[in-house]
This record gives sequence, structure tokens and C-alpha cells, in this order.
Amino acid sequence: MALHRLTGRNRRRGSGPAPGTAASGAAATAGGAFGWSLANTLVSRLGTLVIGVILARVLGPEEFGTFAIAMVALMAVLSFNELGVSLAIVRWPGEPGKIFSTVNTISVVGSVLFCAVAWLVAPAFTALMGDPQATLVVRLLILSVILNGVVAGPAALLQRVFREKERLFIDQANTWIGAGISVILALLGFGAMALAIGRLAGSLVAMVLFLRASPLGYRLGWSRQYVAPLLRFGLPLAGASIIVFATSYADQLTTGATLGTTALGFYLLAFNLSSWPLSIVSQPLRRVAPAAFSAIQSAPKEQKRVILALFTLVSCATAPAFGAIAGAAEPLIRMVYGSAWIPSAAVLSWLVVAAFSKVLCELAYDFIVVSGNTAVVLKLQGIGLLVSIPLMITGASVMGINGVAIAQVAVSFLVLLPMYLWFLRSRDIRLRDVLARIGLPFLAGVMVGGAAALLARFVANPLLAVLGAAGISVAVIVVLVYLRRVDLAAIRTITRTETEMETR
Repeated sequence: MALHRLTGRNRRRGSGPAPGTAASGAAATAGGAFGWSLANTLVSRLGTLVIGVILARVLGPEEFGTFAIAMVALMAVLSFNELGVSLAIVRWPGEPGKIFSTVNTISVVGSVLFCAVAWLVAPAFTALMGDPQATLVVRLLILSVILNGVVAGPAALLQRVFREKERLFIDQANTWIGAGISVILALLGFGAMALAIGRLAGSLVAMVLFLRASPLGYRLGWSRQYVAPLLRFGLPLAGASIIVFATSYADQLTTGATLGTTALGFYLLAFNLSSWPLSIVSQPLRRVAPAAFSAIQSAPKEQKRVILALFTLVSCATAPAFGAIAGAAEPLIRMVYGSAWIPSAAVLSWLVVAAFSKVLCELAYDFIVVSGNTAVVLKLQGIGLLVSIPLMITGASVMGINGVAIAQVAVSFLVLLPMYLWFLRSRDIRLRDVLARIGLPFLAGVMVGGAAALLARFVANPLLAVLGAAGISVAVIVVLVYLRRVDLAAIRTITRTETEMETR
């Protein structure tokens, strides 16, 4: 019902808000948006965990590897399909309605063209990955690119005004409808195709809901005066996103191409588990942070205060969780997925270490993008990619999937994170300021990891070992966040009014 009430909102000049919604001009806060987004992610991740366990036990490592190949192809195209212009809506200092239709056109046309190219090259890609039978799965899943291109503009509008409550309903529909279809088809013997069909069905439902919830009526258009500024902003960001994708998925590409589909299945399971704390905090944060930085982009001192507060809160919320997962990886894998997946345990321990660095890099990435320095992001990610590829290939040849994970840790901590933090110095955010904020959480994470490793070694029951590690982690997170509650208050003061969405 909430989504239905939003259907006609602000579609006409001067129209008021629909019944049951916030009044026009009421301020939406970054803190409130982050809360809704966090709730959204928690519910989604808990649901997909249960679904993922069922699918992992039904399909096995090889089928998981096949789906991983298709997902790599999908994420590759999604990294640049809308040419980076949708984020311009979030950052646009004036009325976003002026650029909305042009952004939609660029996004849709780009998505259709890139989807067609991906469809044609799918056989060559799956052959390179050593699994030609995955071609049909890739081609079906890649259709999601077009759906993503259609809703890129509306999703950015919701992000701009912190409307994460509506986003929660959309994402939950996407998750549960897609996952439910995938489980049913997997039990019927569809294999990796079950995952592709479920993902596409969920995306289709989400597209319909995004269009209904859009603060502005969906339309295509072409304003020449805005095309050049949009492309100047978006193309460097799209280029950086391609490199971000390559940096994020080079490990899976390397694993599949050098070690095979089954090894990729083991690696993917470990990667997904390592992303749990990362996505629970980072995903809602990345929906809110760009709009928050944009809302205060004319106040450098306020921006500095907010980003340091975010560094602190993100570290407090993730470091202990990463430590617990790293220390209790073996009993966690055994308890949840079964002994057939034990090779994923050592990989998981390494990947969660790299994930802590990644969440800090992503926060710096969003800050740099909103500041308008998108070309810098392209440079930083390019350097990281050039360093990571030879390290991962060497690691795979020497230590298998564990070597790939170790290479990820080295690149994340020794290359990418230092470069991002060094660049922030130009915005008067000094390295020692950041280190002072993340030092205590990092130390707490190491201590939690040590305690979890002791439990894994001396507690025979996997369930008790995992529950003990989780309990220690949660307790430490609560204490850390309480100690830094002043930083949480800092982001609650950031507002953006919904009158910005009204058309003239």
C-alpha cells in the first residue's frame, strides 16, 4: 500500500504529497535513511543466507561456479551500462527534474547497447572461463542490464532525498520473489539456470516498483545543454566503475580461468560470506553517503567532520564482525554448508581481512566522487588493478584459491587503502586523523579474531563455537558504537528537503 500511495506523487506541477506520506518540504535525514537502509540490508541478508544455504546444499560447488561465471558477466556490464550519469542526479546542486529525462535516455540506450554486445560475446567469455555450458545462463541473466538501465534514474532520485523506506519494500520484493523462484526451480533440477531465472524475475518486479515509487514521473528526453555536463561527470566515473569491477572481480575471473568451475564455486561461497559484514554496513551506507556528502558539499569543515565520523562508525561496526568470521571460519562453514564446502574455510579467513580495507576504500570513493574528482578515482583503481592481476595469477599457481585470497589482502591493505587515504589529504583530512579513528576498532577486531580462533580450536561443537564468536563480536560492536555515539549524532543532523524534487 505504501508504494501505491507514492505512485502519483509530485507528478504534476505544484501537486502536493499523497495521503500517508511526508509533507512536501519535510526534511529527510541521512541518519534516518541510514537506519532504514540498514534494516533493509539486514532483512535481505538474513533471508538470502537461508536461501543460499538451501541452494548450496542442493546445487553443490560446480553449479555454484557456473552461476558465478554468469554473475561476473552481469556485474561487468552493470558497472558502466548507464555511463555513470545516474549519480549526477544525487550530486546535482539544482533541481534534478531538469536532467531527469536526459539521464533516463542515456541510461536506457546505453544499457540496451551494452546488453546486446554482452549477449553476442557470451560464448567467447564462457569458453575463456572454462565452462561453455554456462552460455545460456549468462545470456538470460544479462537481460537484467536493461531493467537496471530503466530504473537507474528513479533509484537515484530516491537516494537523493534519503527515501530508503520505499527502497526497503522494493528490495525485499526483489530478494524474496527472486529467491523463492530460484529455490523451487533448483529443487526441480534446473541447476544454475534456477538462480538466473530467479534473479531476472526479481529484477523485473523491482523495476515496476521503482517506476511507481519514483518522486518524478518517468519520462525520456534529450536536453542538449545537459548532455555534455552529464557525460563529463559520468564517463570518468563509468571508467572508474569498470576498473572497480575489474578490481572486485579479478579474483573470481582468475580463479575460474586458472583453477576451474569447481574451485570458483568454493571461492564464491567464501567471498559471499566474507561480504556479510561489508554489505550489511557498506551497502546502506553507500546509498546514503553520496547524498549526505552532496547535501553539505558547500561546507568543507562539515564534510570533514562527517566523513571522519563515518570512518569511525564503519570501523566499529565491521572490524569485530570480520575478526569473528576469520577466527571461526572452519566451524562456520561446517555448520552451515556441510563438510563438502570445507575448502572454502581458509579462503574465508583471508577474504574477511581484505573486506575491512574495502569498506574504508568504498567510503573514501564516495567522498571523492561527490567532490567532483571522478578522474582521480579512475587513476587509483587503475593502479590497484595493475598490481593485483599478476599477484593473483601467481598466488593461484602457487597456493590455489588460498593464494588468490592472500593476494587480495595484500592489494587492499598495501596499495588501495593507502592511496585513498593519501588523496583525502587534499581535502584537509589527514592520515593521522583517520588512523586515530580506526585504530581502536581494528585492534578490537584482532582480539575478537583471536578469541574466535581459540573457540574454533577447543570447542568441538561447531554451533557452540560459532555462537560464542558471534556473541563476543556483537558485545564488542555495541561497546564501540556506544563509545562513539557522538559520531552517530553527527550524521543525523544532515538533511535534504523534498521540495527539491518538485517540478516547476
